[in-house]
Amino acid sequence: MRPVVLTGSTVVLTVPRPGDVDAITAACRDRSIARWTTVPDPYTRADAQRFVGDVVPAGWAAHSPVWAVRTSADGPLLGTIGLIERDASAAEIGYWIAPAARGRGLATESANLLCDFAFRSDGLKLDRIEWRALAGHRASAAVARRVGFRFEGVQRRGILQRGVRHDAWVAGLLPDDPRVPADGWPM
Repeated sequence: MRPVVLTGSTVVLTVPRPGDVDAITAACRDRSIARWTTVPDPYTRADAQRFVGDVVPAGWAAHSPVWAVRTSADGPLLGTIGLIERDASAAEIGYWIAPAARGRGLATESANLLCDFAFRSDGLKLDRIEWRALAGHRASAAVARRVGFRFEGVQRRGILQRGVRHDAWVAGLLPDDPRVPADGWPM
């Protein structure tokens, strides 16, 4: 799959680049990112270099694209968002936003932009996007809910985080789902 730039009203999603390594390192050292994601902890500059140099290109090659969240094409990296292919017509969304950029709606706009692209016939043509997070991750759940994801339940020990299994909240979004906040979330 060839990299695609996605542009919204306040965000631009581009492929992470070598110049983003320091911003990724700093963000992934944030305690809340370490607490709620599966990034290595402690997070090192070498981890960020591996992410940009190996994980991102391999993801694009395997239909699991990753984007940097920016407010302009040449602006600093403020977060990442991506999809992990589950099969030819379904993927799982994941995202994080750097601490200094939180509270501005960047994750919600980025997720909407990505989901729109993922469902389009000239995009990824997906039939389902799944969201999963460690149970209790209210900030991530709030983003998914605003995008229109429907809460589907708890997957017991559904996420492996640094060698320990944790319960996961699971939600799904289908192409025809209304893109408005859905009821039924545990928050």
